Amino acid sequence: MTPDSGPSSVLVQASGLGKRYPKVFHRRDRLRALASLITGRRGVDSIPVLRDVDLCVRRGESLGLIGENGAGKSTLLKLIAGVLTPSEGSVRVDGRVGALLELGAGFHPEYSGRDNITMSAVLYGLKPAELRAKLEEIIAFADIGRYIDEPVKHYSSGMVVRLGFAVVAALRPDLLITDEVLAVGDEAFQKKCIRWIEDYLGAGGTLLLVSHSMYHVQKLCRHALWLRDGSVAAYGDVFDVTQAYLAYQERKSGEQAALSHKVDASQEFAVTGLALNGMAADRPTVLERGADLHVEARIHSRDGRLPVVAFGFARADGTPVYGVTTEMESVAPIREGDGFVARIDFPRLPLLPGSYSLRVHSMDSEGVRAFDTVERAVTIRGESREFGLVRLEHRWPDAGSGVHRTDEVSDDR
Repeated sequence: MTPDSGPSSVLVQASGLGKRYPKVFHRRDRLRALASLITGRRGVDSIPVLRDVDLCVRRGESLGLIGENGAGKSTLLKLIAGVLTPSEGSVRVDGRVGALLELGAGFHPEYSGRDNITMSAVLYGLKPAELRAKLEEIIAFADIGRYIDEPVKHYSSGMVVRLGFAVVAALRPDLLITDEVLAVGDEAFQKKCIRWIEDYLGAGGTLLLVSHSMYHVQKLCRHALWLRDGSVAAYGDVFDVTQAYLAYQERKSGEQAALSHKVDASQEFAVTGLALNGMAADRPTVLERGADLHVEARIHSRDGRLPVVAFGFARADGTPVYGVTTEMESVAPIREGDGFVARIDFPRLPLLPGSYSLRVHSMDSEGVRAFDTVERAVTIRGESREFGLVRLEHRWPDAGSGVHRTDEVSDDR
């Protein structure tokens, strides 16, 4: 299950790794947990949060850890960093670790940023002469101005992350562990961190990154590990794993949407059926990048009047991408049986890889009022480092040695 990373020394090796926490819901649970600790008994009334994780990370690799909240990602990082001890299995790290696990972890709130830099450097094993040589570099990277001499308790969450990342950046550890660091702080600092991480990886550094941003995971990592309910759901190439994770999320969303949508025959216009590429859209649809999409919607009209049907795409966060109605383009749904059918084709769908929602609205004959909406998940698969929502065909007229090059979506599928 270990990705093939070529011949290089192993930096992190975990085998059968697991972690359990005692149940402490009530006072008697705490007493029972204390007694178990004193007597050396393990696994008594405990809850497993991580189970049977096998992991191998070689020097120079970058691994993204993904999964829902509570899946065990932070616990795994803490085990690797040595903050926690495993309940089962083993983990070995051969190198110096720089960890940014929790906001403000390791900083004393009453001390200034400058004093905390000194304490962190000592904990990381820096000698006084090394610290003096790097101090101004650390302060400059943090870029928090006069607050460097203020107590850390006066810092914002973004300033704390700036300080922590600046210390780790100056140390350049063998293994960098970050837990949602890129989710905190302003955009400018995030870009600075990403540039530093890319330089760090380019120089042979090793990265373990926890993030809910699939963009950052795909941009910075070559491999990914998906944890689900404390166990490994997938482990391998970053694009394969992240797309499997996104498809899983969309299946959940699609199932919830299907359960929540009930056809109300008393409505003037209701969406009674939806098919994507000939398949009933009761589950998310997964398409390869640049594939064709055929959509068929069935509409019930209580009084037999002609409905207007709207089709639209939105990103997973709700950002609209595109929408069109039958009325806009003078197209009439076809009467079939006791209802109507509206069909639309999207050839070579130009959406970039990611998660989207296809929305179908049944509207009145004037196209003014929407009576019913059905939403289904669509996941686009494929490797891409481009930005945005859609892919625009483009040319690089000066690419290469005067050779005109067209960068277009391939017809190979």
